[in-house]
Amino acid sequence: MIVSGNISKVRKVIKEAKRRNKLVGFVPTMGALHAGHMSLVKRAKKECSFVVVSIFLNPTQFGPGQDLRRYPKCFAKDTHLLRRAGIDLLFYPRQEAMYQRNHSVYVQEDSLSKGLCGKFRPGHFRGVCTVVGKLFNIVEPDIAYFGQKDYQQALILKRLVRDLNFSLKIKILPIIREKDKLALSSRNSYLSPGERTDALSLYSSLREAKSLIKKGERNPRKIINEMKRIILSKKGVKIEYIKIVDAQNLKELDKIRAPVLIALAVYIGKTRLIDNVIINVKG
Repeated sequence: MIVSGNISKVRKVIKEAKRRNKLVGFVPTMGALHAGHMSLVKRAKKECSFVVVSIFLNPTQFGPGQDLRRYPKCFAKDTHLLRRAGIDLLFYPRQEAMYQRNHSVYVQEDSLSKGLCGKFRPGHFRGVCTVVGKLFNIVEPDIAYFGQKDYQQALILKRLVRDLNFSLKIKILPIIREKDKLALSSRNSYLSPGERTDALSLYSSLREAKSLIKKGERNPRKIINEMKRIILSKKGVKIEYIKIVDAQNLKELDKIRAPVLIALAVYIGKTRLIDNVIINVKG
């Protein structure tokens, strides 16, 4: 495994791989790797002959008061995991390599980013689109892999690829959950044992929503109210949003019809967690 933060070297290595007709798979991350990240790496290894993973804690997607400083950093552990997985190249750039001191050009999406997390995290998706656009420009992958847990982000990046004519395919892979069904997240490490138990209410609420829809409920308000009841039964929990939207354009629905995304963001103590489910509705 080659490990480098040098953009010129990384481009040279990937150019040589492409010269040898290698199919380049790419998994961008911010580090603190877990089984969710590694499921993306595993799929990339299965489908591509040259796999690149990036680790870059991107400052432009964190707003004031957010958890940039305390975001977990585990480079030695991450490197070990990736080496064992057999990836070909780990791109680990420094901040000054990705953003010049007078950096002034950003990439912004103006439709899909308006609601859900975008409403509560102004500037977040501008930072995501900017850094991922830069990474795509450096790595030039054939396929890039993202997880469904960050579904809004993945959909926005699909739009980025389409609208800016990047020559690559985006694949969105299923959410990986722990045994108790909590969606895997680097931020789970922030939770106390009690908070960890309270966090299970997120999946319980999504499971109940799915059950209600299966039984024929089509009123989003009734389903959301039931989800709120489940989550707010836990103390120290604050709901940022629960939304039922069209899974393709993220617009809110007044009646449930296929396919729908049920997405939520909830504070468990001081830790913000997100989760979602996609449901294909019949009738």
